[in-house]
Amino acid sequence: MPWLKSLPLAIAVVFVAAACGAGGSGAAAGAGDAEVPSVVVTTSLLGDVVSELLGDQVSVDTLMPAGVSPHDFQASARQIAALGDADAIVTNGGDFEGSLLDPIEAAAADGVPVCVALDGVETLDLGDDDGANRAAVDPHFFTDPARMAVATASLVDCIAANVTGLDAEELRRDGAAYIDELEALDAEVEAQLADIPDERRVLVTNDEMFGYFADRYRFEVAGVIIPGGLTVAQADARALADLAELVADLGVPVIFADTSSPQGLADALADEVGGVQVVTLYSEALGPDGSDSATYIEMVRANASLIADALG
Repeated sequence: MPWLKSLPLAIAVVFVAAACGAGGSGAAAGAGDAEVPSVVVTTSLLGDVVSELLGDQVSVDTLMPAGVSPHDFQASARQIAALGDADAIVTNGGDFEGSLLDPIEAAAADGVPVCVALDGVETLDLGDDDGANRAAVDPHFFTDPARMAVATASLVDCIAANVTGLDAEELRRDGAAYIDELEALDAEVEAQLADIPDERRVLVTNDEMFGYFADRYRFEVAGVIIPGGLTVAQADARALADLAELVADLGVPVIFADTSSPQGLADALADEVGGVQVVTLYSEALGPDGSDSATYIEMVRANASLIADALG
């Protein structure tokens, strides 16, 4: 295939572009507020969920801003200090937090309670973790709103047990109401995807992001451009060529990419096969304020609509 000759250059270009965009950070104001408890949340997705649960009962400080991949995020000194000063930390789990793992571990060793969303759900494996011959847990549970509902119940219990000064009864009421919203969202998504025929329920994605979505809504993940544990720079030309053949053989009409990950290889793969579009979804981070993915519920709804339109 002639396109393979240009793959190393394409990989390098995408990698450099990703590196140039890395390192952004941001956080909501409020950690360290002496008047109310402080809960520090790692990701924008969970920051939205925890804010829905806690309202104005606590100061919620979300470390990773909307649109920033956990793979690229680098915390500021203030944010690392906020972890140590928090009354509780809420994390995704499954090593999803990347560069925050060591500061979170240090805060936990100093006695800060850590509530891990992934601990509350039935997990899936990514397969071999970068050739280490051990199964790595897939951290992307949040692409399944039914699992997010279960995780939310677990987080309510953990926060209520570990953060003093809260009205636990109010927290549980608000938690129950939000879980009802998530369960209604799950039913809405299932209905929206119901008309996609079985032979088109095939996903090819930029990275390992929709395993839980596929598990919940009866899709098959046929291929991933950048498998779990790898980076753009490590993408394998032979594997990409094999994936191009698979996409062509299956007649896959669309490749799904994530807004917070480099898209160059997805575009190159689509161009090589021909007649394949690339659809960009939010999955690892929320969209900016005012977008159709500015909250977790809006993000799931927008992704489902895009997938239904692309495959229906």
